[in-house]
Amino acid sequence: MQRLARILAVLDDAGVVGATTEQLLEVAEYGGQAAPQDQLSLDLRNLKKQGWQIENLNPKGESARYRMVSGDNRLQVRLSPPQRAALQRAVLLAARDDLAKRLGVRPSAVPEGIGSIVIRKPKGDKLSLALQSVQLRSRIRFSYKGTARLVHPGSVRFQNYKWYLSGVEEGADLVKHFVVSEMSDITLDPPGTADEVPEIRRIPLHPLRWEVDEPTQVTLRASSDFVPDVVRWLNEPDSHVERGADVELTYTVTHRQAFRARLYVLGPRVTITQGARVYDELMAELREMAGL
Repeated sequence: MQRLARILAVLDDAGVVGATTEQLLEVAEYGGQAAPQDQLSLDLRNLKKQGWQIENLNPKGESARYRMVSGDNRLQVRLSPPQRAALQRAVLLAARDDLAKRLGVRPSAVPEGIGSIVIRKPKGDKLSLALQSVQLRSRIRFSYKGTARLVHPGSVRFQNYKWYLSGVEEGADLVKHFVVSEMSDITLDPPGTADEVPEIRRIPLHPLRWEVDEPTQVTLRASSDFVPDVVRWLNEPDSHVERGADVELTYTVTHRQAFRARLYVLGPRVTITQGARVYDELMAELREMAGL
């Protein structure tokens, strides 16, 4: 039942866009079971039999993308009372108040005996703690990329085959996105300690658009012959100015690590003329790679 609740949760989050087969397989956690895609198909058929409207958006022959039509209440009448109580319990343990409300369940309404057949996730589970921080509006403390962080959480979402915690670090204004699996030493402050977080847009697919760092301006100089290469690797600049045979391109960088990785690909085709922070980090990284 917990597995079905997790599948329903991802489908509900995906909305009209739908969730891919890979996303559902990851959240279902079939482990070492043979033919996990067949098991997923079986679970989806069972959910459909119980009244959930789930449809594949993609044409036959393409990788499936499933969408759930919300608001279907046939589940209430198709499940037996013990089955409904078990699913309700699983939804509550998955911390999905929205699905619990749709099923018409309150914590006090779940028979105590049902809980004996449900296995709770460990209290230290990273995703569970991230979800709790949002649900309880608790500031969350964790280590990320070697730095201690104190974050006011805004949302947790599954995208690009990963779970992300989005929020604002203490004393900052920029919304950042943290990969939950890369967080460590997670602790929560008391409920209600987190500030309201501005509306969070969906995480862009292109890493250069991720809001990981404070925005910083970087200007690159390149020969006009190399400008198409620069645009291909770094996208269109904020502005470009012709300087004789060269062109200066200015970018607003919010993910310095991704930006540096693409500078390595461009190599001597570009020169940094403005952006001391990116330049210093680039030089430090090269010295470390060279063992200097």
